[in-house]
Amino acid sequence: MRRLPVHEPVSDGLDATIAFVRHGESTAIVEGRFQGHLDVALSPTGRRQAQLVARRLARPHDSPTLPVPTGPPLEIVHSPLARATDTATTIAAAMGAPEAFGRRVRLRPEPGLMEIEQGKWEGLHRTDVEAGWGDVLAAWRRSPMESWAPGGESIPVVQDRVRPVLDGLLERLGDGRTPGAVDRPQVLGGSTPAEHQPWAVVVGHDGVFKVAVLTLLDLPLERFWSLPFALCGITVIELVGGRARLRAHNLTEHLAPLEERAQAATDARERTGAL
Repeated sequence: MRRLPVHEPVSDGLDATIAFVRHGESTAIVEGRFQGHLDVALSPTGRRQAQLVARRLARPHDSPTLPVPTGPPLEIVHSPLARATDTATTIAAAMGAPEAFGRRVRLRPEPGLMEIEQGKWEGLHRTDVEAGWGDVLAAWRRSPMESWAPGGESIPVVQDRVRPVLDGLLERLGDGRTPGAVDRPQVLGGSTPAEHQPWAVVVGHDGVFKVAVLTLLDLPLERFWSLPFALCGITVIELVGGRARLRAHNLTEHLAPLEERAQAATDARERTGAL
């Protein structure tokens, strides 16, 4: 198995691509409630966001081209929480259409991709959390390695459950494939990954994605707040000879067909910072 070392980049010469997609807007986001492991449905806007990102991923080489290999992904790995499952299912349906890849892509639920557990804050409105745990909430936003929701998960604990998910995904992407190497041109020149390279889609949540991407890039968890993930935005990590690099982050142009006022309201709700 391709183990992810704690302080070293991904090894074993894997050439592959992973597209991270955050779920669409949920009913809890609309209501201003902290989510964590709370299992809530997509809102009407969230369902529309899921349809739009699904259409984009089903035809990734329509202009402007996404930096993913040609051909269908190996699988769609997703959090089992409803807001992520419904987004992943929508993506899989779009990819299976005759005008897209024309074949079913495997859906793989992974409990290790569930959002960071928020303990006593889950289900509460953000104003109630601010009133009851203002100091803790401020510390979480300022120093997330030192403070977190009462009864919730710390970031290192989350990394411990995310690592095996990434290990398994990398193992499946590399299964039976000839290793690549890093001693070849690394500067981008407008090309996309080669057709023969494998890729996968991962559908999940803002907090757990921060941990997963920092882990792949071998960056310290203290940088947690440096990587925001937009609802139904697309982030692409490419592995070249086993070295992970960020190819794209928070692509959201596909959401432009959303009615402007609805998208502005969604953006405003997102700025509350609740996971």
